[in-house]
Formats: sequence, structure tokens, C-alpha cells
Amino acid sequence: MIDSKQDFLIKIKAFAKELNSYISDNFGNWKIKGFIDIDSNIYTISSDTKIISKILEIQLFPKFKEFANQNDYDIILPEMQNWYPDLSFISRSNPKIKFAVDIKTTYRLDDYQGFCNGFTLGSHGEYFKKRTSKKNIQFPYSQYSAHICLGILYTRLLSKKIDETTILKLSQLDKINSVIKDLVFFAEEKWKIASDKSGSGNTANIGSINYIDDILKGNGTFINLGEKIFDEYWINQGVLKIPDGNKGGNFKLLTKLSEFLQFKSIDVSKINPIKTKRKNNK
Repeated sequence: MIDSKQDFLIKIKAFAKELNSYISDNFGNWKIKGFIDIDSNIYTISSDTKIISKILEIQLFPKFKEFANQNDYDIILPEMQNWYPDLSFISRSNPKIKFAVDIKTTYRLDDYQGFCNGFTLGSHGEYFKKRTSKKNIQFPYSQYSAHICLGILYTRLLSKKIDETTILKLSQLDKINSVIKDLVFFAEEKWKIASDKSGSGNTANIGSINYIDDILKGNGTFINLGEKIFDEYWINQGVLKIPDGNKGGNFKLLTKLSEFLQFKSIDVSKINPIKTKRKNNK
């Protein structure tokens, strides 16, 4: 018998694979071309990643509602803009069953064949460390049966300059180039595509691996270690003080998975070797 978690994962993974035809035209270009006003003026879209991500979320929401209704779930949106997750799926037959789904987008790297810019997979701050906390999260972290990334990979069409000052009419729609193409959708538990590195600057965000084939296969850094070690590492990352091997008697803050495993007396060879970026030869 398939449990509720496995059933949801199977269904949302199948659902993700169906989204490309909804989002893209027959040539693989994004269907969204710009914004339209009541006078039928079209304003072209910026190639800014935050703008692209937000529009994709808006465009996809009717499909998420359709998926939820077909599978007997309600969708709860976060009460505040920066709360986790983007979507909470609540079972109608058993409201205790909840799934966190975060929509994440990133682009392929032109200079690194097979790699993308990577995702941030949510915070490892208070709500992650204290699983009953309600700070910046729709429901306490521990109430979710799984934490899932609905990922979107795309190629940026940077070679075609987008003139954001140009206003076009609806009749000129075919003259507007898409800013992205070749979108790929996937759904995976976030721990399976996580790295042991932060995802953005000094903020407490978990970073993903960035080799595309491994992302699509769910072949992340922790895959041989399991979700429990993923949780323990990110709860303690940057907080736990461990012995500094180079300075006898001193301690340092934990920053690497290998250090954590040594501290826990776990075989370091269980770290999944991840492909690193190598610049294309031109």
C-alpha cells in the first residue's frame, strides 16, 4: 500500500512533467510576452530573474488549483510575502496531512555545459531549527509530511536585446521575442537536491547542487546519508562549535559536511561526490 507521502510525490512529479506544454509554444519559447493594459498596449518583460519567477508563479497557479482539486487537496497560500512555503497542500480527507511545495526557478549557465545557477531551498533559520516554530512559515515545519521543490530550469535569450521602453499593440504580438525558452519542470524533495553550501550570500538559505542531470535525478550531496543527516547538518551549520584540528584545544564553527560527519563519527565517503563547474572550452 502506497502511503500518502509517496502517493503525493508520484502525482506531483507526473504533474510537473505536464507543465511545459502549458507554458511554452511549439518552438519551446515562453508563451508570456509582456503586460497588457486596457488600451491594448503591450509592455515587454524584463529579463530580470525575480520578475520571470513571479510571472511564472502567477501563470502556473491555475494548474496547481487543478492538480489540487483532482487529488482532493486544498491549497493554502502564505499569509505574508516572504513566508515559507509558496504553497501548502492540505488533504481534504485528513487535514493533518500537509505538503510544502516551494516554486524555484533558475537558468542554465552559458559558460558551464550542463550546469545551472542553482536554487535556494529555503531557510535553515528559526523555523527549520525549531520545528514547532510559527515564525515566517505558514504551518510549523514538523507538520509537513514532505518538503518539495517544484523546480523550473530555463535558458535565457540574452542574445536578443529586450527594449523595455518600447510599447507595442496587440496586433504586433508576433514581433515580441520571448525572454526565456526550453523550460524544464521537475518536482523533488528538497533534501535530495541539496548541497552542503549556503544558497545566497550571508543569508541562512540552503543551496542546491547545480549539475542539471543530478538535479533531475534527485542525486544531491545527502542522497547516501538520508534526510535525517541533512536536517541535523543544516540545523547545526554555522552554529555548532567543533574542534579545530589545526589549532589544538580551540574550536570553530561548523561550515562543512565532512567536518560534521567526522564530529558524528560517520564515514565521510558517504558524501555523494557532486560534479563541479568547469568552464566550456571556446
